Amino acid sequence: MTATPITADPANVKLTFREKAGYSLGDSSANLVFQLLIVFQAGFYTDVMGISAGALGTMLLLVRFSDAFTDPFMGIISDRTNTRCGKFRPWLLWSAIPFALLFWLAFTVPDLSDRGTLIYAVVTYTLLMVAYTMNNVPYSALTGVMTADSGERTAISSYRFFAAMATAFIVQGFTLPLVQKLGAQPDGSVDEAAGWSLTVAIYAVFAVVFFVATFFSVRERVKPIVDTRADPRQDLRDLKSNVPWLAMFGMTLFVFITLSLRGSSMYYYFTYYVDPTALTELVRTVGLFSADSELGLGQRILDTFGLIVKPGDSPTAVGFSLFNMAGTLVSILGVLVAKPLAERFGKKLVFVVGLAGATILQALFYFLKPIDVNAMFAFTILSSLSYGPTIPLLWAMIADTADWSEWTNNRRATGMVYAGVTFALKAGLGLGGAFAGWILAAYGYEVATARTPEVLEGIRMSATIYSAIPFALGVVCMLFYPISKALEHKITADLANRRARTSSTSP
Repeated sequence: MTATPITADPANVKLTFREKAGYSLGDSSANLVFQLLIVFQAGFYTDVMGISAGALGTMLLLVRFSDAFTDPFMGIISDRTNTRCGKFRPWLLWSAIPFALLFWLAFTVPDLSDRGTLIYAVVTYTLLMVAYTMNNVPYSALTGVMTADSGERTAISSYRFFAAMATAFIVQGFTLPLVQKLGAQPDGSVDEAAGWSLTVAIYAVFAVVFFVATFFSVRERVKPIVDTRADPRQDLRDLKSNVPWLAMFGMTLFVFITLSLRGSSMYYYFTYYVDPTALTELVRTVGLFSADSELGLGQRILDTFGLIVKPGDSPTAVGFSLFNMAGTLVSILGVLVAKPLAERFGKKLVFVVGLAGATILQALFYFLKPIDVNAMFAFTILSSLSYGPTIPLLWAMIADTADWSEWTNNRRATGMVYAGVTFALKAGLGLGGAFAGWILAAYGYEVATARTPEVLEGIRMSATIYSAIPFALGVVCMLFYPISKALEHKITADLANRRARTSSTSP
């Protein structure tokens, strides 16, 4: 029998556009880092910093061991932070400057020996992930405490991931052309190390501004019905019995393995596998190629960001940018329809169907030849359309697992719930990057041998079949997620009922 709340839940509020939009800026900041990690990190470390593919894979995996401690620890700390600004909001302000500084350092090439460069990469990347944890665990937990309304949580997530995908559009589309532009030397060569450092410095400044804007935009309203500060070990025990959370943990791990593995592999795929002549024709078709010394106004603006290809230029950076931007634009459409689809069919069904469709399309990518550039774009558009609605639903569903824990255990530990899933996310990123490095090493990748048939086959498999497998495992995990649309409504109503009783008996 569905419970009916005794009175309106004061935490069950509709949020203003200002608060939703302000919250979304925080994920814009995070995605300035996140998108670089899933798309460009492997290529930057191997082709710019000079780290071997095998060492790269091992480094990315080892760094993830620190997250096994820092993520739950951050969840415990944030759940027990008590300030006049709330539990989670202050961390956005406290972590902004360290986050930005470490972001820049991680993508700046030092003047050191090979061994010194590897040590520098490990240290800066590890510290960047610590700063990411200090920021992203509390930031993600805000979804669960800004409102108790499940529909509003989906709306928050939609705003958040619209901003995230808009940032992805910029980062994936403009990074390589900006690196080429900012690293250009008077003799016509490109200092890629300088280009990367300057590009990331620009991104880091925006990251600080956006984090501060989020801090001043949002409020925390959902309070635990009972005090959960006393026993962090009980928080961990609650997670072990939280069936929907376990399903989300597994699914998140596998999904982000795919995103990292495929994102890293597609850099090599476009650099070494895709036919440059076919790519040049595509660039010419969309108006980003110019043989004239005098550019029109629109072309001059695009050329400012390095998005105009001229005779003698490699089309790879601009072509790869177009590929990424096409997929991102379609993903944004998917994000926008996530809420109405979830309201009609339920979050679980939309998620399973979307992820399964993306899995199939990604596997089919394997059969494309180097000259099939138009088909590559068509496949990524269809795959992004299928996957897009799952992006905001993931975080809305995690908020529902926090409700499940409170509903079944009478204890709420929102920070711990999100910390666990953030760990799965970062572990997925690390494993995906590690697999990318190890697979390339297994097929004999070095810059000098990148176009040999064996290495090209490894790049092709890594970007398609190998990347599709974790997506498929994510679908399997979601089959065990028990919160249906009807049960979600019951949990929301029951918790509102409890809060109303608690409020009415408080002195």
